[in-house]
Amino acid sequence: MAETVVLAAEARPGNGTRGARKLRKKGQIPGVVYGHKEATVSVAVAADDLHQAIRRGARVLDLNHGGKVEKALIRDVQWDALGHYILHVDFARVSEDERITLDVRVELRGTAPGIVAGGVLVQQIHQLHVECPVISVPDSIRVNVGELQIGQSVQVKHLTLPPGVKVNNDPEAIIAAFRLTAVEPTETAAITPTAEQAEPEVISKKKEEEPAEEE
Repeated sequence: MAETVVLAAEARPGNGTRGARKLRKKGQIPGVVYGHKEATVSVAVAADDLHQAIRRGARVLDLNHGGKVEKALIRDVQWDALGHYILHVDFARVSEDERITLDVRVELRGTAPGIVAGGVLVQQIHQLHVECPVISVPDSIRVNVGELQIGQSVQVKHLTLPPGVKVNNDPEAIIAAFRLTAVEPTETAAITPTAEQAEPEVISKKKEEEPAEEE
């Protein structure tokens, strides 16, 4: 689990596009805080601080705003078209004694011995939908592929999960599989055309016309 991150936020007036654009020019990200049957609050957070929190793997953090500190889940992050800059962020209020559901990334660990035999590792699931206590949100779900041979796979039901964590995906779903690399032919056999396949003879000259008979 990632260490607790404290993020400062300040109230922002209005929710228009123009106001949000001005905030971003000043190095701030517009966002909202909602949940727990309390009023939805519009806030702004420092772009650098939010980017740093996300890089550190923070999912639940202490949000300091309005003269109080409350735990909040980073529920949704809206990025620009290239995925470089955050345009908007949603924070959902949570309490330490509740369980939450969220998507957690899958991290493959180990080098499969099947690589030596010409295999390729195919990852089919990159995120898992998990349920866990707020105070025990994992940075990732680690999957050991260090013993996979060609033709073998790791399914959801094979996972060893951290205490208190439950995966809601289909237990039979395949997370990663080791498959034989498709081998492309290195030589092309010469093909001799049959009589039917042979190209027709090209006639270069027309047959001379026979002279007309005299009457």
